[in-house]
Amino acid sequence: MKTIAIYPGKPHSMHLEEIPMPKVTDIPHGRGVLVKVLRVGVDGTDKEINAAEYGNAPEGETFLITGHENFGQVVEVGPNVPDTIKPGNYVVATVRRPGYSIYDQIGLQDMTTDDVYYERGINLRHGYLSEYYVEDAAYIVPLPGILREVGVLLEPLTIAEKGLNQAYEIQRRLKVWQPRRAAVIGAGTVGLLATLAMRLHGLEVTCYSRRLPPYRNSDLITELGAHYISSKQATLTEASTMHGPFDIIFEASGFSPLAFQAAEALGKNGVLVLSSVTGGEKTAEVNADKINQGFVLGNKVMVGTVNASLADFVSGVNDQVKAEAVYPGWLNKLLTTRIDGLESFAELQRHLIEDKEAIKVYVEVAQGM
Repeated sequence: MKTIAIYPGKPHSMHLEEIPMPKVTDIPHGRGVLVKVLRVGVDGTDKEINAAEYGNAPEGETFLITGHENFGQVVEVGPNVPDTIKPGNYVVATVRRPGYSIYDQIGLQDMTTDDVYYERGINLRHGYLSEYYVEDAAYIVPLPGILREVGVLLEPLTIAEKGLNQAYEIQRRLKVWQPRRAAVIGAGTVGLLATLAMRLHGLEVTCYSRRLPPYRNSDLITELGAHYISSKQATLTEASTMHGPFDIIFEASGFSPLAFQAAEALGKNGVLVLSSVTGGEKTAEVNADKINQGFVLGNKVMVGTVNASLADFVSGVNDQVKAEAVYPGWLNKLLTTRIDGLESFAELQRHLIEDKEAIKVYVEVAQGM
């Protein structure tokens, strides 16, 4: 069976790898689900793994099969798989697998306190850029047929879903919290999907990003009835004056100084959700007293979010279905760059390194059954 893999620690080592065909019986207790892979999206994580910035092979292996944004169709199930998962169903598998902390043991491995984590296609577990995979039914999420063309976007959408779910969970402390206005910082794939999710929650949304409009991403924002403001047009504080105060700010820019600007711009009783995983040693001068005073007197919250739980995947499916009804065709516009077949790994690698205009690059692995 063909797969796309990298050699951890070796930059730009993406290559085709042949491995044995997986079997339902590879998963114990009759809970195996064999899935034919149809599409796999790639993102900055795959780019960084291919650049050997992080990522480790499973124990005993010399390579790591990449790709975590999966979408496929069930081929076969074990005898103890719930009847909600059947051959022919479209499915997405979650990414992180349990480690050893108490959170891992109760199904919240996205909240693990372990230093070592297990993520398919990212660290210590093979990913989904292959012809087939097999997985425990506990990590399989069924999708309705209406999402056949856009199901590959579910995993990146769960980043926004988790952030929003955490914000609402935290603000249960306020008893009657009813956010009205939100800001999303960054207009990449996650920023676009976060804007969508917030609009579906009934929020007025302002997307704040670097590039001047109009361009494809800003047009997609305005199609949702949201505002788009370039950092070349206004500061984040000025954007808050125009369209705020912001009850929620979702930071997805990948530029860490903006997190502190967002902390200053956040409204009273607001939640700042940080989703960017930033590396390097960037520093920034901040209005420390003003931020501190605002958080104390304004009862504000800052929370980091990474990965997603099964519940976030389920809420993502619900929002995708709703999006197809409220904003028909919008999700499909995010699928800008198609790579045909696993054999085209060189083209995939080129797009990861060079393509600055793509919203979502994805590999069309196979057609459905």
